[in-house]
Amino acid sequence: MFRFASILGRLCIGTAAAVSLAALGCSDARKPADPVAAPTPRPAAEASRKPSRLIFVTNGDDPFWDACLSGLKEGERRFGCEAAGLTVSRDVNNGTAEGQIERLRQYATQDDIAGVAISVIQADNQSIVEEMRKLRSKGVKVITVDGDVNRDTFRDARSFYIGTDNVVGGRTLGTATRALLEARAAKEGGYVQFAGFTDNDNARSRMNGVKEAIGSAYAERDRMADEMDLPRARDNVRNATQNHKDLVALVGIWAYNAPAIADVVTESDTRDRYVVATFDAQDLAIGHMEKGNIDVMVVQNPFEMGVQTVRLLKGMIEQDEGVVAEMFPRSGQPDGDIFTTGLRVVVPDASSPVRADLFDPQVVEFMTLPDFKAWLATYHLTSS
Repeated sequence: MFRFASILGRLCIGTAAAVSLAALGCSDARKPADPVAAPTPRPAAEASRKPSRLIFVTNGDDPFWDACLSGLKEGERRFGCEAAGLTVSRDVNNGTAEGQIERLRQYATQDDIAGVAISVIQADNQSIVEEMRKLRSKGVKVITVDGDVNRDTFRDARSFYIGTDNVVGGRTLGTATRALLEARAAKEGGYVQFAGFTDNDNARSRMNGVKEAIGSAYAERDRMADEMDLPRARDNVRNATQNHKDLVALVGIWAYNAPAIADVVTESDTRDRYVVATFDAQDLAIGHMEKGNIDVMVVQNPFEMGVQTVRLLKGMIEQDEGVVAEMFPRSGQPDGDIFTTGLRVVVPDASSPVRADLFDPQVVEFMTLPDFKAWLATYHLTSS
């Protein structure tokens, strides 16, 4: 009998005389049969288990996404995901479009994925869009967060967008930059904007907003992409300051651009020549503002992006129309598929020429750096 079981295990061939062994499966056929124990039935629920994973795909690796992860975990707790049989995880992309494409393809082969949120790295990338569409056709709920697809051509690739209104964010930074330049009596001059990718939706929208709000007296000399390469981000700042001698402002669009700019103007002892205006609040950027190397930060809320991502995906999966209607009361109308998570303008202290009354209080919360750090501490965050 044991010899027969050994042969059976190697060949995975069952016969009527070996039903008790075959019931154990080929992988267990090498083990001696237990003539007393009855076969363990497979739970009926196992075959029909519902998809249970919610995955957030970043565009790259940055402390910005650590704050978002804290929000995802807070959302998982706040909205009762464990009781609903849902888990939430973050998948950190490698900073390339190919990385996102490969991840989306892998998700399509995994039947336990119920929802995907993605910060799209390139708004016009057809391959990313097609993989998003494939997931949707399979029944996976797909939304974008922080970085959207090109809404004019690829809106159908996702259901909703959560994050900053990036044009408004750019206008906010442009308004603050103009106030700082005017306070320095810099009535004209050039500026350069720095980002990971200039064809990314959030970067392009922010840069357009900056250009609109900063005013025609100041000329945009360049938009420089670093492809999320940190040494290149610093080199771009060095090259910009060498190639354009009339620069009066350096504008950082992605989170790591802020410390890159601050590092370069510090090492070159040229800080007093430029207004340094940036997006987001990396812990390194916060340290630079404390030292006087950054004049203003327009700060997004990645923590809230994470919280609302879980809220929306869970509501969509459970077909909770109340949640969706509350988050998107204008659904079906122009841009009614967009949920904004707010902005903060952070300045070093109350002596800054950037004032709260420059901004719409319904859209922008104005804070000094000490107040902002106190807010971060309430959620045990070091960046935003």
